Amino acid sequence: MYTQSITRTHRTAFVVLVDGSGSMGEEITFRGIRLAKAKAVSMITNELLFELIERARRTDGIRDYYDIGVWGYSGDNEVYSLLDGGDELISIEELAARPVAMIRQTIELKLPDGRTTLREVQTPEWIAPRAAGNTPMIEALRTARDLVARWIARDENYQSFPPIVFNITDGEATDGHEEELQHVARQIRTLHTADGAVLLINIHIGTGDERTLFFPGTDEPLPMNRNARMLYEASSVMPTCFEQAIRSVKGLGAMPPYRGMSFNASATELMTMLNIGSISVKTE
Repeated sequence: MYTQSITRTHRTAFVVLVDGSGSMGEEITFRGIRLAKAKAVSMITNELLFELIERARRTDGIRDYYDIGVWGYSGDNEVYSLLDGGDELISIEELAARPVAMIRQTIELKLPDGRTTLREVQTPEWIAPRAAGNTPMIEALRTARDLVARWIARDENYQSFPPIVFNITDGEATDGHEEELQHVARQIRTLHTADGAVLLINIHIGTGDERTLFFPGTDEPLPMNRNARMLYEASSVMPTCFEQAIRSVKGLGAMPPYRGMSFNASATELMTMLNIGSISVKTE
């Protein structure tokens, strides 16, 4: 299981859910600068989209290796496509062909001598930051469930590496109880292709002083934060094909199986988590 390479014949899919509720306006330190959590998440999501495009780039152009969708949830219990794809995912070819705004932003670079410096660069912005209203996380997970179920139901997709769903949030759902959230999360994790079950990875962005939790193993104690524990229970156990990449980040002493979630992770760890859950899958 989880052995199918990603090709134009056997494609896969990525769904990213982005919490855009009012609390995402709170500031955190990200790459050496203070900015809103919503801005940090939009930067990381845009980097992930760019990296996925580059992973699909060959001398003959962008190869159609996967479908992708980014959905925000906020406002008055709204769930909406951030890529203007209507009710469906779009191909990586289509995303790469679209015109995209270029913005200037400050990034932190590490110098050869170990020091860091800030530099302004131009980067593509498919996703703009948003922070307003409620946190309809359960409805967002239902949206991801239905998107992925329709994708798997197509004959040409059933033999493929299973889709991966990322949920990036800083709080608890405002549209229902934990039992409802866990029920929908189980429904997502139960969906499967012939190569394995859909992976649900939850990323909890906090501002507190509690310790970091990053792809926790079964022997790692969970934080006291109730929402972090809830998201831990909702997350997939990562398949063995990712264990080497996860251990290279966590250290050789970290023992699998690992759960696909993080809590209070640093900016570097957050980007690494998104990468491990997606672009570490080899393409042909």
